[in-house]
Amino acid sequence: MNKEELFAFLDERGVAYERVDHSPVFTVDDMIDAEIPYEDVIAKNLFIRDDKKRNFYLITVLEDKRVDLKEFRHAHETRPLSFASEELLMDKMQLIRGAVTPFGLLNNDERDIKFYLDKDFVAKGKIGIHPNFNDATVFLETENLLEIIREHGNEIEIIEL
Repeated sequence: MNKEELFAFLDERGVAYERVDHSPVFTVDDMIDAEIPYEDVIAKNLFIRDDKKRNFYLITVLEDKRVDLKEFRHAHETRPLSFASEELLMDKMQLIRGAVTPFGLLNNDERDIKFYLDKDFVAKGKIGIHPNFNDATVFLETENLLEIIREHGNEIEIIEL
């Protein structure tokens, strides 16, 4: 699903969202420098794999949080973890580096990526994520995003970090 297909998908479902177009950004710092609104709900997304490349995880947290993969591994009883390669990112979610987003799960036909979402997004009720490309940010209600991912079939866990 490319960016325009994603917007059409959201429109067809009647999902309310705010679209902010901007120059391509590759890091959270780039997003902040681009003066994107609602900084308090901008997401940082980590695409992670285990050491056997059998289990894949998307961890989405508030942009100012740090994720310790060793702590995460122990808390969630996984094998050793590391960042997935750009090749795996393309293969699993059809995304490029810098455009990682929960919307990429909609491209995960195998539904073999487990989605971990920072509970602070649930508390805030809103999340800002890329629409499968890094030249725009979409702000929508967190529950709408969770419903879309649930319906697609990827496993979801709300976590505290």
